[in-house]
Amino acid sequence: MRRAAAEGVFPGAVLLVALEGRVLFQRAYGVSDRESGQPVTAGTVFDLASLTKPLATTLCLMRLLEEKKLAIAGPLADHLPDFGGGDKAPVRIGHLLRHTSGLPDHRPFFRELLLLPAPERAAAFEEKIRREPLLFPPGARTLYSDLGFFLLGRVVERLTGKRLDCAAADLVYRPLEVEREVFFLPAGEPPPRRRFAATERCPFRGRLLRAEVHDENAWALGGVAGHAGLFGTAGGVFRLVEEVRRARQGRGRLFSARIALAFSRRKPPGGRALGFDAPQPPEPSCGRGFSAASIGHLGFTGTSFWLDPARGLAVVLLTNRVHPSRENLRIRAFRPALHEAVVGALG
Repeated sequence: MRRAAAEGVFPGAVLLVALEGRVLFQRAYGVSDRESGQPVTAGTVFDLASLTKPLATTLCLMRLLEEKKLAIAGPLADHLPDFGGGDKAPVRIGHLLRHTSGLPDHRPFFRELLLLPAPERAAAFEEKIRREPLLFPPGARTLYSDLGFFLLGRVVERLTGKRLDCAAADLVYRPLEVEREVFFLPAGEPPPRRRFAATERCPFRGRLLRAEVHDENAWALGGVAGHAGLFGTAGGVFRLVEEVRRARQGRGRLFSARIALAFSRRKPPGGRALGFDAPQPPEPSCGRGFSAASIGHLGFTGTSFWLDPARGLAVVLLTNRVHPSRENLRIRAFRPALHEAVVGALG
């Protein structure tokens, strides 16, 4: 980790390693902002990017499934009726969770959204996705999709009658007492007085981003979306992952073993779990020491978590590798090497 910071894999990071729920190692490295040289601490807040998908949207859906308010096999149109016709009619909630819906991975809709009043943008984004042709029939293959998880966030909002950040706080973060460690930053609301890691010097916004969501579509949507927008500390991420681990054993505070195991189960095509990633050969990002039953996720800003239930091993790595530019891709080779080093150190 020290060498990676020195060599520019990332400016700063926090690494947390836990075994059977006990934190064995938590340490901060490097700087949160190259311009000020402010050091990263264990309590530094990072833009979690796509960790929003498993740790906000998916966990909310798990709670709603526990309450029998939706079905994984149910049509998306049960909750978003406009998707009941055309090529989207066969899309199921499970397709979206496993990224097998046929939707494209990403579209830069933010440029058009910014021309609209802020209250109209989420509905406009949804309509743009409805008009976007599927790239393949639902269930045929896997294509990781931000657009699909935006729609899942909208499902959470329809079922709860609340904006996603409020729903996640009520359903997950407040009951687990992590609302100060994992949260969204809605536009127009002052961020908490915390130390935030800087991300990119954004060419579109013309400024260095800190305490402001990096993902452009999520930014245009006011900082709250089903695919991105979550911020958090390593300790907060760990506590959410630990709840999933304990729930698998029937000891969860929020989730039953039935639901936790169902969301951890891999399924073809693609071998992803529901809302979570899984080790993908030949070069899994968690390295080769994690079992095939492991679940985790990556975030574009340089964040990740991996949980190996067979070992009871959890590794949380939060970095700001996109600071000052997203062109820095060295974390791709570093991340699996780090996880292999962790597994090797534990024996």
